[in-house]
Amino acid sequence: MKLESPRQMTASQQFVQFIAALSERDVPASVLERAQAYLIDSLGCGLFGASESWTQMMTANTLAESATGRCTLLGGSPRLAPAPAALVNGTAIHGYELDDVISEAISHPGAVVVPAALATAEHVDAPGSRLLLGIVAGYETLRRLGLALGMEPSHRGFHMTGILGPIAAVVAAGVTLRLPFEKLLAAIGLACSASSGLRAFAGGHGGGMVKRLHTGRSAEAGVRMCQLAQRGFTGPGFALDGKFGLLDAFAGKAARPDQFIDGLGESWAVEDVWVKVYPVCAGIQAVVQLLQELRGSTPLAADAVKKIRVGISSFAVNNNGDPAPADTMAAQYSIPYSAAVAVLADPGDPTVFAESALTNPATRRVIDTVELYGDPEADATHPRKRGARVELHLANGEVRTGAKEDAHGTPADPCTDAEIEAKFRRLAGNALSANGIDRVLAAIRTLRDAPSVETLSNALRI
Repeated sequence: MKLESPRQMTASQQFVQFIAALSERDVPASVLERAQAYLIDSLGCGLFGASESWTQMMTANTLAESATGRCTLLGGSPRLAPAPAALVNGTAIHGYELDDVISEAISHPGAVVVPAALATAEHVDAPGSRLLLGIVAGYETLRRLGLALGMEPSHRGFHMTGILGPIAAVVAAGVTLRLPFEKLLAAIGLACSASSGLRAFAGGHGGGMVKRLHTGRSAEAGVRMCQLAQRGFTGPGFALDGKFGLLDAFAGKAARPDQFIDGLGESWAVEDVWVKVYPVCAGIQAVVQLLQELRGSTPLAADAVKKIRVGISSFAVNNNGDPAPADTMAAQYSIPYSAAVAVLADPGDPTVFAESALTNPATRRVIDTVELYGDPEADATHPRKRGARVELHLANGEVRTGAKEDAHGTPADPCTDAEIEAKFRRLAGNALSANGIDRVLAAIRTLRDAPSVETLSNALRI
């Protein structure tokens, strides 16, 4: 397909044209540095998540069915072909609700973009700067598509990461591959038909493992659709904002296609990323942080807590209010459960969300004291901000209160590079030695000038 003039293009096609022409010289050094930081964060999440049962099952299934190749399997030594490697690594990165968020898009960029870009870069032995450019492009796509779709798909019960993920992943892989405009547009057209994912995991009856799969399948689809487009497989060029396209199907009249090009090249999505501190849903981070601060430096005993009141967005009240989570996924999405462990334990410790911990009598006692209500101020800023207001009523009659519009880790209160590195060291220690961790960090720090991603690949190999 040839589109000869911007006047003939839709907003999404103008965006794709911009992205396809993007080079490392077009991107500010600070933007590439942010991409580097989120690569560190995503790989740490993946190295931790690789040992979880859902990733282990995905790995076993993929190794049994897939061809070997040049691409890294996080937390393991085998190498796979690019699409199956992206599938496993995307599942691992989102494996424990620790991966990054773009709040406005209600979505997780790193878990779909990083595995797709990394697998593609390894497959073609791309220079490090090209991998970083693919990450920048993928994050940009996810944010702008999320803004274009708005809240309507989420209100209908769709998981936004599963909807946005294949398109963000296909752009990340396509830019890493240097796909020309026509082929990148075709790959996006194919990826739109891979968009899927229901929020049934948040329905209040146990979340299962499916949410982890949404990111893996998205990353896999992105790589595979790029490979098909390279071979000449065509897709509809108007699949994003044309008739019966993604915006039409998922958002209808609420869609805002102008968001694809508004301020394009003036600001960058990687400057608007939320690095998670706790292994819980982004909408609960402020609640957990507030309660941890209010309780003090040491955990409280269950009988010291009389009541916990949480004011939060009505969306969170309706979607995160499960008082009796049946599994890890449901616990990480539950405000009552997360509030209880925030006062009774270390909420940054992933083990407090293990299934074996869910029936702890002390936790159950505090959960029963939690009251939720929709806070008008939180409603007014959702989903751009995920603030909360908390009251901690103690058995001795003392009441401690706090409010927070922006949790730590958000763009308004960002994690420092040192904090991101410390998080990586903590999580990657699940799979790598201290020396191995140092090697990965050194490889990422020099990635912009690296002629190949092979040094990073070798460092990641167990």
